[in-house]
Amino acid sequence: MKRLLKPWGIILLLLGMVGMAVALKPAATQVRPDRPESKDKTLSPYFVVLSGDPEKDLLPLKSTRADVKIAGTVAAVKVTQVYQNQGKKPLEAIYVFPGSTRAAVHAMRMTVGERIIEAQIMEREKARQTYEDAKKEGKTTSLLEQQRPNVFQMNVANILPGEEIKVELNYLELLEPEENVYEFVYPTVVGPRYSNMAAAGAPDTEKWVKNPYLHEGQPPPYTFGLSVDLRSGLPLSQLASPSHDIEVKYAGPAAATVSLKDEKTGGNKDFVLRYALTGDKIQGGLLLYPGKDENFFLMMMEPPARVAADAVVKREYIFIVDVSGSMHGFPLEISKTLMENIIKGLKPHEFFNVLLFESNNAVLSESGSLPATEENKQKAVGFIKEQPGGGGTEILAAMNRALALPRTPGTSRIVVVATDGYVHVEPQTFELIREKLGEANLFAFGIGKSVNRHIIEGMARVGMGEPFIILNPQEAVREAARFQKYIQSPVLTGIKVAFDGFDAYDVEPLNLPDLFSLRPLTLLGKYRGTPSGAIVVKGKTASGDFQQKIPVVQDQASPDNAALRLLWARKRITRLGDLSQLKRGKDEGTIKEITQLGLKYSLMTAYTSFVAVDKVKRADGQVVTVKQPLPLPEGVSDLAVGGYAPGGGPKYAKRSMMPDIAMVRPGASMPKMPPGPLAMKEPIAPPPPSTTVKEKPSPPAAGLKVSVQIAGVKGKIDMAHLKRALDAETAKLAACCEDARKKGVKLAKEITLVFTIGPDGKVAGEILPKPPLASDALTKCLGQAVRGIAFPTPAKPVEVTVKLVLRDK
Repeated sequence: MKRLLKPWGIILLLLGMVGMAVALKPAATQVRPDRPESKDKTLSPYFVVLSGDPEKDLLPLKSTRADVKIAGTVAAVKVTQVYQNQGKKPLEAIYVFPGSTRAAVHAMRMTVGERIIEAQIMEREKARQTYEDAKKEGKTTSLLEQQRPNVFQMNVANILPGEEIKVELNYLELLEPEENVYEFVYPTVVGPRYSNMAAAGAPDTEKWVKNPYLHEGQPPPYTFGLSVDLRSGLPLSQLASPSHDIEVKYAGPAAATVSLKDEKTGGNKDFVLRYALTGDKIQGGLLLYPGKDENFFLMMMEPPARVAADAVVKREYIFIVDVSGSMHGFPLEISKTLMENIIKGLKPHEFFNVLLFESNNAVLSESGSLPATEENKQKAVGFIKEQPGGGGTEILAAMNRALALPRTPGTSRIVVVATDGYVHVEPQTFELIREKLGEANLFAFGIGKSVNRHIIEGMARVGMGEPFIILNPQEAVREAARFQKYIQSPVLTGIKVAFDGFDAYDVEPLNLPDLFSLRPLTLLGKYRGTPSGAIVVKGKTASGDFQQKIPVVQDQASPDNAALRLLWARKRITRLGDLSQLKRGKDEGTIKEITQLGLKYSLMTAYTSFVAVDKVKRADGQVVTVKQPLPLPEGVSDLAVGGYAPGGGPKYAKRSMMPDIAMVRPGASMPKMPPGPLAMKEPIAPPPPSTTVKEKPSPPAAGLKVSVQIAGVKGKIDMAHLKRALDAETAKLAACCEDARKKGVKLAKEITLVFTIGPDGKVAGEILPKPPLASDALTKCLGQAVRGIAFPTPAKPVEVTVKLVLRDK
């Protein structure tokens, strides 16, 4: 029986982290020259602390904006990034940024003064070498590479002191409505990826993971702008953004422009725009593009109406829930709400099991799934709700264990994964699902405001299910109900497509999965000759056989549909990319085909990149290299950033925070957390030195040890949960005390805080230190730390008195 790390060990670890964090505050974000990585150093992201001096911090990205034009079902996006050099030496900027998983990036250009340099598409290694040569020659140059289908990296070299360089890139994206609602998503920040891969010897395609981040709550050090010009073709009935405050101006019943109200904020979460057409219509039908050498088509068939199933199907649900450090706080609370609603909605004839994971994992019932009785559902909800969030994101071990759990005979298995996806092992995850899912469907829920959509969508695609993205708690209840509806009544299954008198070939996708949601069936392909005949779609609904014919006529062909050429190529590259990842990049034939597609259609891929070189020599080739620090996505805590040693447990920063949960057998009760301190499994080791620290870090303040004691509680509240919630934030409370001590504030041996927890689990009213502290900054810091804690939810307000005990080590 596997046990997880004990909370008292976590407290000791977090307190040790505080001293290390103070010692490692860098004076600037300037990067040292590359040097060999130590064997135990990993690709984990790291924190930077800004000095406030532009010449030292050297933050190269001044602004980023997106100008979007949506016509019918296609979005054309122009991304503009402006880089600046406020230092005294030529600069090389490295910026890792996200993109849509469906983006067909087809052009890039760089503006240097009055000169505009169009980028060229090249094989990845050739483009990189062209960039490096130009950099050494003192020419201004830029390089755009794809690290993941939704993660790009921009390098801009030889930015002269006091200069600004503008880089633009263009991409197309196909918008597919769901439940008659269209959604355009523009990701703004790459969340920190958990990694236990050794930095030494890591392939170039993985090194982007080791990226600098700002601390929780710090805004982006650049502006973010966005505008959308929407031409829907049919009258709009709804238009809104659940993510940002927007201004909307209508130019007619089917046209609107959208802009952000504030461009100084909002660059730390995905921009989401949703709209619907009058009468719940969708832009369906057939589009044709007669090209010079190739002809392309796009079919978007409106789905049949959902029919309630009469038959009762016995189902078994396996819930895999991420409770790691990046899920701590806001995302995990959403996940808890989602799981509670899904589990409580299970039918008595159904079965289920739950696996929670972070650095380790724990399962509700090791011997097999439990019947969905009220008692078992309550146990499962309690099992999930008591998790505070902490530790790494060991998703592969969790998936391996969950998919190997005993199956309940005579049931149809549904696997549900809830995570933010902040890992870099997407290919291995997809491969594991392909190999071990068996006769089951997998549904993936992305939790948070800037999730890794590549892994969420990829898991669902490989698992023949559907992806869901939940931005806030209000959506959790709605999405849980939508999930249940999908499972109970699929729209169309056993889908087959035939071509009657229409000479189609190179059709994507090769096979259409079962359709659970009300979204159109989409096919992209090529055709020969004069368009004629029909496309025939067959399948089964809950009421019987389904068949529909979509006529193909010459009038549907238009040169205005040129975007189909790039959209088809992007769709094929996505499928081939899945195969390449499945074979870990060893399939030379697939890699060659992806490369040829990228070069032929001028598309960025994992094996083709854009590079632009100014012909004018402007510097001596000696540059200061800076990685642009990224903000943490909104709602993500500092616990998302840390370092791990390969082959072992965490060495610093993130340690398992899951309580000591035994495996619960059917009919057994949940074990209680032991009351006393428990031994740690391994000693604390110092973190690797940050690669962005130019000067030697100052020595840590004299060792200060902080422990948290609950001195009193007035009212009824879950004491074990309260203790765990406080323990999870000991590091932040200790950091406040460390900072105050460094600034010369004399600290008493004990600090008492009194506050009230409301029924929503949040602190209500003031947080009163007793006696009052001599430092307003310390009072404010402690107050912010306490307000950020995810407390249990009492029935009525509860007054809590907490004592911080400070002593030298």
